[in-house]
Amino acid sequence: MERMLIENYMQQLVERYPDLESCTSDVVAAFHLCANTFHLSGKMLLCGNGGSASDCDHIAGELMKGFLSNRPVPVSFRGSLVNEWNEQEGTYLADHLQQALPAISLTNHSALITAYANDVEPEMIYAQQVYGYGKKGDVLLALSTSGKSTNVIRAVQIARALGMPTIGLTGKHGGRLKELCDVTIRVPWERTPDIQERHLPIYHILCTMLEREFFG
Repeated sequence: MERMLIENYMQQLVERYPDLESCTSDVVAAFHLCANTFHLSGKMLLCGNGGSASDCDHIAGELMKGFLSNRPVPVSFRGSLVNEWNEQEGTYLADHLQQALPAISLTNHSALITAYANDVEPEMIYAQQVYGYGKKGDVLLALSTSGKSTNVIRAVQIARALGMPTIGLTGKHGGRLKELCDVTIRVPWERTPDIQERHLPIYHILCTMLEREFFG
């Protein structure tokens, strides 16, 4: 994406949320990490707790389907669907699919999470999934308003050992995430609800930029 366009997105963010001006360089750095991952056919893994777990689901939802655009499937894949089935059925399938940026929220696998917490170690519930799903070239987006969530930190440690770039989304002080992550976006607030309110416009602008990068 052209530098001028990126700057325009950051200007839009700051116009609506002036207090986030201090975060813009890290938001841009996070965008480049994510874009590089998707350009190399990697995927995003996401983890967090409580409200941040819901944010993980939200982000995955914006990436895995059309957010601000419809993202029609490529003409070549439309042709493959028609060839595999028939004109009517293939067209229906193509018309009801959208291109995706692969993202997995690690917060939803309740059987695995509860089994691992009960049988092995609660603070490793996300680390185990990063180890199982992750590979070099994927990216981990770790959300923690304090930056101190142990299960999130363990996930980052495993991601780094796998060669995955890591992005932290946290509050003013950053906790341990600021030391561990390749990029840490620290919103300048200390109370959990204030931090979470600022996380949403940040990940919305990230999703908007990524959609523009890949789907126009």
